[in-house]
Amino acid sequence: MDYALFWAVLIAVAVFAYVVLDGFDLGVAMLFALFKDPEERDHMVNTVAPVWDGNETWLILGGGGLFAVFPLAYAILMPALYVPIIVMLLGLVFRGVAFEFRFKTTRGKFVWDWSFFLGSLAAAFSQGIMLGAVLQGVKVVDRAYAGGWFDWLTPFTLYCGVSVVIGYIALGSTWLIMKTSGALQQRAYRVARPSVILLLLTIAVASISLPMMREDIAERWFTFPASLGFWTLPTILAIVATYLLRSLRKGKEYRPYLLTLLLFFISFCGFSVSVYPNLIPPDITIWEAAAPENSLKFLFVGGIVLVPIILAYTAYSYWVFRGKVETQDGYH
Repeated sequence: MDYALFWAVLIAVAVFAYVVLDGFDLGVAMLFALFKDPEERDHMVNTVAPVWDGNETWLILGGGGLFAVFPLAYAILMPALYVPIIVMLLGLVFRGVAFEFRFKTTRGKFVWDWSFFLGSLAAAFSQGIMLGAVLQGVKVVDRAYAGGWFDWLTPFTLYCGVSVVIGYIALGSTWLIMKTSGALQQRAYRVARPSVILLLLTIAVASISLPMMREDIAERWFTFPASLGFWTLPTILAIVATYLLRSLRKGKEYRPYLLTLLLFFISFCGFSVSVYPNLIPPDITIWEAAAPENSLKFLFVGGIVLVPIILAYTAYSYWVFRGKVETQDGYH
């Protein structure tokens, strides 16, 4: 069995699960800038209160798995991305504290609302920067990071940061459509339509920019006949985007969120096949970055035991708290 490939897939699944699950509650927090009514904000927070802690489990699994299974990749990426990683973690801390404290005060509630918004914005923007930095490539010499402190800061990474913020807002607004009703739901519809359109534009621009930056990716996407397989992804994405915009126009409640998740999944697949088999583009492959096989076998046992448990309690929590969240339903 190829244990390195197994763990690469598992970590990719964990990263994707974190992005789409924590993405919608980060998006809900960033919507505080547009939804200023205190009761609406409380209602918005109550839609994510039962599940937001569990969503971050996948971030721990992805980061911890990278450290244990691909130590070379961890040793290279950490110094390459120290600044955005620290900003992301500080943002998540501020967001977590604000989530609890905003319900405990009245006079200072606006402070914690702004902390909730700014912490979520910082976390989302930093995650986009890290994605862009990995996609554009990392300088490696003799199996060590050879770049500077701010190599991650480029127009492409800043663009990716903005793109992820837009994507999370689209997730957050479609989540509110699914979980609320009445005036709040209608406001969410009005935010969802332009955010989804902007998300589609950012995906298109990123898809065009990446092959222009990296010759190996351009060759993969534009060399016949292998390119025929790759171009099925943009075709499927266009079909999903059409149905998503139509479902928003027709006032569907559950379909927009599910289709937005599908947009993220297709984009994630596109970026993954663009860099495979490299774990750190453009030179470090999955197998070069992997730990010794004995370590991978040991960790494999833990993985096949723990991951189903995580999946089970995540699915159970979403099932228990399914349905609409009404105004009187509160977090205490």
